Amino acid sequence: MDNLLEEVGEDYSDANLHGQHWEKRSFTDCDFTEADLRELVTTGCTFTRCDFTRTDLGESEHQATAFRQCTFDRTVLTRSTFSSCSLMGSTFVDCVLRPITFTEVDFTLASFVKAPLYDMKLGGQRFRETNLSEADLRNTDLGRADLMGARLLDAKLEGADLRGALVDANGLRQAKLAGALIDVDQAIAFAAAYGLVVS
Repeated sequence: MDNLLEEVGEDYSDANLHGQHWEKRSFTDCDFTEADLRELVTTGCTFTRCDFTRTDLGESEHQATAFRQCTFDRTVLTRSTFSSCSLMGSTFVDCVLRPITFTEVDFTLASFVKAPLYDMKLGGQRFRETNLSEADLRNTDLGRADLMGARLLDAKLEGADLRGALVDANGLRQAKLAGALIDVDQAIAFAAAYGLVVS
């Protein structure tokens, strides 16, 4: 990005940055611990290995912004929106996520272990190799999502819509699937993963 304002190792912990608008800014190894970032608007920004522990990002809006290998620990993200963003390799632990809106987001290699993602619209999102172990995805729309290589150990997918999603049959074997909606191709792959022969 042209004229990118770069910051490295800056300490924004406890800062009051409520309602700011950031465009084409780059943050690397910056500390936003317990900062007030409510209603923050970012456009075309990049955050790399930044710490958002106990940060308040409620009602924030992010467009074409990348959060790479960032830490979200007990972060407040209620009523925030992410559109055409990347959360690649970021970790989410005990965050307040609901309600939240994701549109065309790349979650590749991110971690959402035990995250409350139920009743959400996540159709068409990219979850390649994402760790969704024990995540609560009940009744969530995952139609057409890319879940190849995702870790689904004990993930709660009861009632979820998986139709059209790219998903490893072996990954589905590890999840809780009662009542989940799948398509014919997925059903055949799932049966094959259990050693069944469809004829």
